[in-house]
Amino acid sequence: MLQNSHNKQNTGAANIMSTIWRQTVTLAIVQHISIYLRCNRYSSTAVLHTLTLLLPAINCNFYYLFNKFFKCAQNMNKASRLFWPVLITPKNAVVKQTEQLSRSQKLLMELGLIKSGSNGTYQIMPIAQRVVDKCISLVQRNMQEAGGQKISLPVLTPAQLWKKTGRLEGDISEFYMVRDRSGKQFLMSPTHEEAVTAMLATAAPISYRQLPLRLYQIGPKFRDELKSRFGLMRAKEFLMKDMYTFDVSKEAAECTYATVSDAYERFFRQLEVPFVKVEAATGIMGGSLSHEYHYISPVGEDTLLNCSACGYAGNAEVLGSDAETASTCPSCQSTQLSRVRGVEVAHTFLLGDKYSKPLGATFLNKSGKPETLQMGCYGVGITRVIAAALEVLSTEQELRWPKLLAPYDVCLIGPKQGSKEQAPVERLENELLQQLTQICGAEQLLHDERKELTIGKRLLDAKRLGHPLTIVVGAKAAQQEAPQLELHASGAEKMELSAAEVLRVVATHVQHKQQLLQQQQMPSHEQDTSESQAVGHVH
Repeated sequence: MLQNSHNKQNTGAANIMSTIWRQTVTLAIVQHISIYLRCNRYSSTAVLHTLTLLLPAINCNFYYLFNKFFKCAQNMNKASRLFWPVLITPKNAVVKQTEQLSRSQKLLMELGLIKSGSNGTYQIMPIAQRVVDKCISLVQRNMQEAGGQKISLPVLTPAQLWKKTGRLEGDISEFYMVRDRSGKQFLMSPTHEEAVTAMLATAAPISYRQLPLRLYQIGPKFRDELKSRFGLMRAKEFLMKDMYTFDVSKEAAECTYATVSDAYERFFRQLEVPFVKVEAATGIMGGSLSHEYHYISPVGEDTLLNCSACGYAGNAEVLGSDAETASTCPSCQSTQLSRVRGVEVAHTFLLGDKYSKPLGATFLNKSGKPETLQMGCYGVGITRVIAAALEVLSTEQELRWPKLLAPYDVCLIGPKQGSKEQAPVERLENELLQQLTQICGAEQLLHDERKELTIGKRLLDAKRLGHPLTIVVGAKAAQQEAPQLELHASGAEKMELSAAEVLRVVATHVQHKQQLLQQQQMPSHEQDTSESQAVGHVH
């Protein structure tokens, strides 16, 4: 009896060990074969068929294990699969420029990241769409931290609403107007103050307890630019985040203005592109207070003033007709006034009751009586931020992305097909794919497995696309002693490092991105100091 029991225990233990061994072997085989076939562009069906033939004798849940590993393969971005319509110019061809191109526009179009749809409109290709999505995600993160709630409003706004606020009588030459079949007129909204205010005016009575209310949306806007130019920086259709805030009093609205302004400054610091915040005219929007956020660039259409004596920073338009001739600071009258060109990428307004009063948007106060809502509005040009950041950071030949917006964190380039180093280094390439996936995630990794192309050609593409980190597994990776990888960081010199050192650099890059996302707003006394610095280096 005891002997039989002992034998059964031994048999059970042996079965467990056998099962563990079979699963371990299966995991290793599935892992290496699937990655090898994936690197050589076999489909998932082909990989599954191959593994099924090779592993019929192993008794375990093969399909579960396969799916577990192949899921990673499917999520990995492959250069050969990207829709990437690069603009190819025939050798010795003479290209006639019909418009002035900005640096960002030229590079984005040449590299196939955007295409011209019609005059002033652009089609966003997959690589650039990844950047747009990341910018949207970052903006939303900051708006939600500022208490924002996301909504969606119709593109078409009844012209009657604009008539009520008086804006229809202003200069509307840049606005698209359409009529429906019954003759009713609409605007293809360049902004939504009237629409969102009318929505609140027709809602159930709003209590003071529900305020402040901060509503934002992200969507297309339209302006019939007299001269659209510089690609995404001045297009007829563009993507924008617009927030509308509602408060019980002017003092409360000013607090909201400060809160949202803090979120804007945090957003722009996270992008790590030098920006300047300046006093601005309220213009057609109206209101009592307005600020703009600019990137300094020669292609900017705004003239920004800075006084080195008192720290004043403003858009020259606040001086009206005296803007061109003014030689003294409007704040302290000093003559230490300088000018630079800026690209406006965001704008904030304290509106008061300009829209809420004519449209009847009210709330019930503590006494149950209606009072007019106090408003603010806040815009960020999503596509303009991207284009303007590229304008500031890029070279004439290579894109440079803010780290949080780059389409991919890492591009891995393997050996050329048929090269003498291909066989010995592909194992290292496959191992790197797994390790990089663990560090930065499959979604942030681009594998350039177009092995029919030389390493040089693929590296040139990677550099022009501006990947923050490009890793090359080339001939030096085949060295028996101390194999070396090439690491190309955007804007830096080539480094030759061991695999472990390369992985540490990638981990540091990922950690830096996480620190940017966790960045908190500066204490108010530090903000006051930074805001008083010179234009072009304010933040």
